[in-house]
Amino acid sequence: MSASSPGLFRRFFGGIWRTVTWLRVAFFNLLFLLLLVIIVTALWPKKPLQISNESLLVLAPSGLLVDQYTYIDPMTQLLGGQQAENAETLVSDLVDAIDLAAADDNISAMVLKLDELAGGGISKLEEIGQALDRFRATEKPIYAYGTNLSQEQYYLAAHANEVRMDPLGSVLVTGFASYRNYFKEALDKLSVNMHVFRAGDFKSAMEPFMRNDMSQEAKENNQLWLNELWGVYASRIEELRQLPAGALNDFINTMDKSLQEYQGDFGRLALDAGLVDELTTSAQWRAFIEPKLGKDQEYAVDHANYLSIRRAGFIPGTKAKVAVITARGTIAQGDRPNGEIGDQSFLQQLEQVQDDKAVKALVVRIDSGGGGVNASEAIRQGLLELRRSRDIPIAISMGSVAASGGYWMATAGDEIWATPTTITGSIGVFAAFPTVEQSLEKVGIHTDGLSTTDLAGAMRIDRELSPMTQSLVQQSINHMYRVFLDIVSQARDTSPEAVDRIAQGRVWSGSKALELGLVDNLGNLDDVIGRAAEMAGLDDYDIEAIKKPLTPVEQLVAEINKATVTHSVKSALGLATQSTLSPSFMAHVQRVLEPWLALDKLDDPRGFYALCATCVTP
Repeated sequence: MSASSPGLFRRFFGGIWRTVTWLRVAFFNLLFLLLLVIIVTALWPKKPLQISNESLLVLAPSGLLVDQYTYIDPMTQLLGGQQAENAETLVSDLVDAIDLAAADDNISAMVLKLDELAGGGISKLEEIGQALDRFRATEKPIYAYGTNLSQEQYYLAAHANEVRMDPLGSVLVTGFASYRNYFKEALDKLSVNMHVFRAGDFKSAMEPFMRNDMSQEAKENNQLWLNELWGVYASRIEELRQLPAGALNDFINTMDKSLQEYQGDFGRLALDAGLVDELTTSAQWRAFIEPKLGKDQEYAVDHANYLSIRRAGFIPGTKAKVAVITARGTIAQGDRPNGEIGDQSFLQQLEQVQDDKAVKALVVRIDSGGGGVNASEAIRQGLLELRRSRDIPIAISMGSVAASGGYWMATAGDEIWATPTTITGSIGVFAAFPTVEQSLEKVGIHTDGLSTTDLAGAMRIDRELSPMTQSLVQQSINHMYRVFLDIVSQARDTSPEAVDRIAQGRVWSGSKALELGLVDNLGNLDDVIGRAAEMAGLDDYDIEAIKKPLTPVEQLVAEINKATVTHSVKSALGLATQSTLSPSFMAHVQRVLEPWLALDKLDDPRGFYALCATCVTP
């Protein structure tokens, strides 16, 4: 019995192990076959889409409006399909689709379906709004429909000839605000000493670690640019909806009392206030819009499919080119994915421009609140070297934000352009790091030892920061600030003292920056591209977006995603089921977390940063 037991147990557990092994092999084989089927199905030739006469262009942006997609690794894209891209929409794609449709005799009208739009900032909305104005100028109508229209969604909807809303919906226009969390009291309770060094009275990036509230200097500066941006938003809405001046502020500031008169009915309130033209149920909307699709109801196309059709026949020729590089996100060292600005990856893109002799001008589109000083300077030097070696004009196009390190790199351009609502400036430098010696002492942990000099071991997180070390860091910060002032003064043909008077970390709108001489002109990306071509003496040219080269796997996944785009008219018109979570709410959460998420990307070797943590576009 005892002699046979080990053999029995061995055979029993061995059988279990062989079964598990067989299931594991079978699972991965099935997974491989499924993946193969997906790839073959996706790449199998399909009937090409066509634009029929009197088609509708459907603009249904989803997620955040961006100048560049955030990088998503290939496996996530493959498993997530199109859901991975639905978190963001390229502004340039929307503008291109609108402008192409404006000149397209086959496009008779446009539909705006905005429920999935999360936002992206007034500057980006302005660029799309200007394109919608150009479309309307061709006397083609625009129809907008929504349920609960957020502030960002309503801004685009207001450009329509006719705005319809669900009777149970609302127009949630509230104004702009800038709030932050402050941690000084919490750090004191934890006995964490936060050492902050900065140059510039208005450089408020580290105020949350130094105070329990916003400083008066920061309040004054933030109030200026917030009021300017809100003034653009409110006046534009009043102009589009033909409302008297001040009507939008009155609507917001008396909303509680006005809503009482309508017994809580937001829809009727918005209708009578002139913000919408008609309250329409989803069934009534379908009855209104479906006859405009043609007898077969197949003549509607969303902007992504429309662009793929119109761009399908484009073959790059031998024309001169204006290259466009997009720099979006926090500026850091090394090779960084899309959605971040790495100095090495940016310089590699400049090498592509350097090697392509057909490129006669370069436009750098900046959407960044800054980052590391060393990385910002490396990018600036790369742009200056390109100007010297190729002798081509470089024009800077500022997006929603081009502040601090973003402005640092912008100074390398021949001309700097901003939109009226760009957030820029924030010329200042800071460094910060914590020490926890008091926290450790509270739990009985002490640090002791010896060193050969006064500086050895001075930067340990578990030791008090000596006066000598504090002096060294502050002197270095002051020097870096003077370097920043010198760079700006040379680029703007003025003196460091004149720059200092408008610097000190202050944040400005694009319009104010033009008055102060920080930028040369106001305009959108298309304006800047046209100006770069003019500086290069080009009349006939192609525009080429310089992108980071894809790996073979990334190229394959991109082709699969491109091939698996659905072309449902019902989905394109927004008649399908919507997501549960509000895109506007998720965008609000992202805006709150964005400054703190950026801290994880800061990697300057000396810890010196030109970063505007308050430059989050409302």
